[in-house]
Amino acid sequence: MHKLICILCLVFLSMGVTMAQKNATAVGEFIIEPPTLQNLGFEWYINGDDNRNATVMVEYRIAGKGNEWKLGMPLLRIGDEYISRAGIDYTTPHMFAGSILDLNSNTEYEARFTLEDPDGVEGEAVKVVSVSTRAEPKAATGGRVRHVYSQYYTGEKEEPNYPGLVSAYGGSSNTKGDWYVVAEDPVQPGDIIKIHGGLYQAPLRNYPDWNNIPFDGTYWFTQKGTAERPIVIEAAGDGEVIFDGAGAANLFNVMATDHHIFQGLTFRNADRVFEAGRKHLAGASNLTIRNCRFENVGEGIRTEYAGSKNFLIQDNVIIGRDDRYRLYGWAAHREGLIPYGTHLMDSYYGIKVYGSGHVIAHNSIAYFHDSIGISTYGTPEEEQELKAVSIDIYNNDLHLQVDDFIEADGGVHNIRIMRNRGVNAAENGISAQPVFGGPAYYIRNILYNVPLGGALKIHGGVPGLTAYHNTFITESNTRGKYPNSNFRNNLILGSDGPVIVAAFPFTTSYSIADYNGYRTNQGPGSPENQYIWLSPNGEYVEFKTLKDLEKASGLEAHGITVDYDVFEDLQKPNLAPMGTPLGNMPGPVYHAVDLNFNLNPKGKAVDAGVNIPNVNDNFNGKAPDLGALEVGSPAVIYGARGLNPNQEFYR
Repeated sequence: MHKLICILCLVFLSMGVTMAQKNATAVGEFIIEPPTLQNLGFEWYINGDDNRNATVMVEYRIAGKGNEWKLGMPLLRIGDEYISRAGIDYTTPHMFAGSILDLNSNTEYEARFTLEDPDGVEGEAVKVVSVSTRAEPKAATGGRVRHVYSQYYTGEKEEPNYPGLVSAYGGSSNTKGDWYVVAEDPVQPGDIIKIHGGLYQAPLRNYPDWNNIPFDGTYWFTQKGTAERPIVIEAAGDGEVIFDGAGAANLFNVMATDHHIFQGLTFRNADRVFEAGRKHLAGASNLTIRNCRFENVGEGIRTEYAGSKNFLIQDNVIIGRDDRYRLYGWAAHREGLIPYGTHLMDSYYGIKVYGSGHVIAHNSIAYFHDSIGISTYGTPEEEQELKAVSIDIYNNDLHLQVDDFIEADGGVHNIRIMRNRGVNAAENGISAQPVFGGPAYYIRNILYNVPLGGALKIHGGVPGLTAYHNTFITESNTRGKYPNSNFRNNLILGSDGPVIVAAFPFTTSYSIADYNGYRTNQGPGSPENQYIWLSPNGEYVEFKTLKDLEKASGLEAHGITVDYDVFEDLQKPNLAPMGTPLGNMPGPVYHAVDLNFNLNPKGKAVDAGVNIPNVNDNFNGKAPDLGALEVGSPAVIYGARGLNPNQEFYR
C-alpha cells in the first residue's frame, strides 16, 4: 500500500511538472518586420503558455537621445485560432505580434519588449532592438536626365531628348515602332526621365508609331534602381502629362523593376494602369507612385506577388468607371436594376497589393468595385519574406464603391488601416475574410452609408481584429464567427433599418468589446432585439438592451447608448427608397464635404472612452472621446494632399 501511494505521488508530481511546463512560456524567434514610413511591426514566437496568461509589454523611444521610454500597445497573443474558407485550412502558430504606430519617418528607434508569465519564462524575457522607419524615396543627385516630348510639341527641346518613353528608357533615340527594339543604352540607377507636357497616346494598330507600343499598348519596364539611386519617371513641370491607354489592357508593366518612382503623371483609358505583380511569377519591389491622376480606368495599381515589398502609393487621385450617381450592390442584376448584357463591374480595384512593407496613404479613390485591398492570396507562404505583413493603409478618401472600401483579406500580421474616410459602399465597409492571425488594426476610420452588410465583412475566422476609435454610421451586425478580437472606443450608429445594430460572434473567451457607443435601430420594421451574442455553447442569443447583453456576456461593462446628437450636425443616412429590404437598390449617394463627423463637445461620446497606449495618448479632457475624431484635435486630412478639402475630388 505504501508503495502504491509513492507511485501515485510520483505520477501526480510528474503531471504537475508537465502542466507547469506547458503553462510556462518558452521564448522562440523574434522577428522585425519590414518598417514603413510611420510604423514598425514585430513578431515573437513562443512555445507553452497553454493557459494564455503570458503578456508582452512594449516600450519605445527615439534612439540615442536618452529619452524616456513611451508605452506602446501590448503585443497580441496569438495561437490555435482556426481559419477555414474557400479551401483554406489554417491554424495560427503560438506567438505574439503587434505594432508601434505613428512614428517619425527616417528615424531610428529603440524598442523594448518584456515577456512576463506567472508560470515562468524559459529564455531571454526582454528583447531590446534598434530599427529605423523608412525614408520617402527621392531622386538622386548627379544622375543622367533624359527628356521626352510629345509628337505635338513644336518648341525648343532640351538635350538629350527622345521621341517617346520607350526610347528614353532604352536609350535608343531613333527607335520607331517595332523596327528597332534593341535597348542601346538603358536607364541606370539614378537616372531621371522627364516627360514634358502633352498627350502621349499610341495608335495601337500602327506598328511604326513612335511610341513603340504597337498592338498591345503596354510600356514594359525591366531595369533595377537602388535605394540611394532610384530610377525616376516624372512630369517635367511644363504642363500636364497625359498617358492615354486607348483601351489597352495593361498600360505600364513594372513587374520586373526595383526602385522605380513615377510621379506627377496622368493616366486614362486603360483597363489596368500598373501591372506590378502576378502570383508565383514576378513582381516589383520598392515601387513609388505618387501625385498621379488616374481617370476612366478599370484598375489603378495591382500586385499579387508575395515577394513584392515596400510600395509607396501616395497622394494619387484614382477614378474608376462604375456608376457615378447610384449606389449599386452585387444584387443589382437580380433586382433588375442593371440590364443583363451590361457590365456590373466596369472597374475592379483602385489599388490591390500583396507582400510586405507597403504604404497606401492619402489617396482619393472613387467609382470602383473595391477601393483598396490586400490580395485574397490563400494560405500564407511559409517563408517570412513572402508573408503579407506590415502593410499600412491610412488617410485615404473613398467614395461610392459597389462592394467594400478596404479589404484586409489575405493579410497575416500587422495590417494597419487607420484614419480612412469612406462614404457610400453598397455591401460592406471594411472586409477581413480572412486575416491569418493579425493583428489587423482598424483605428479612427469613418464609414458612412453602408446599407447592405454594415461596417465589417468577416468570413472564415479572422483572428486578431483590433478596432479602436472608429465612427461607423452603419451597423456592425456580421454573424461571421471570429476569435481573439478587441473592440474599444468605437461609435456604431444604425440608420433605422430592419436589422440589429451590433453582433458579437466571438468564438474565444479572451475577445473584448467595451467602452463603445451604440445607437439602436428604431425605424418601422426594426427588430425588438438589437444585440446578438454567440454564447459559449455555440448558440446565438438576442438582447433588447446593452445592459441585458452585459449581464449575460460580460461584454460592454462600460458601453453606452447614444444618438445622433453626439455629433455637432450629422444626420443618419436614408435607406434605399425602393421598399424596406436593404438589398433593394439603388440607394442614395452622399458626399463627404456635406457631412460633419465632429463630436458635440457636450455630447455623451466625449470623455467616454478608455486610454489605449500609442493610440490616444494625446486625448483632451478627462478621458478619450469615442469615435474617430477627438474634440479639440487638429483636423484630419483625408485623400490626396493639395486638393481643396471643401470640394469633391471626383466631380
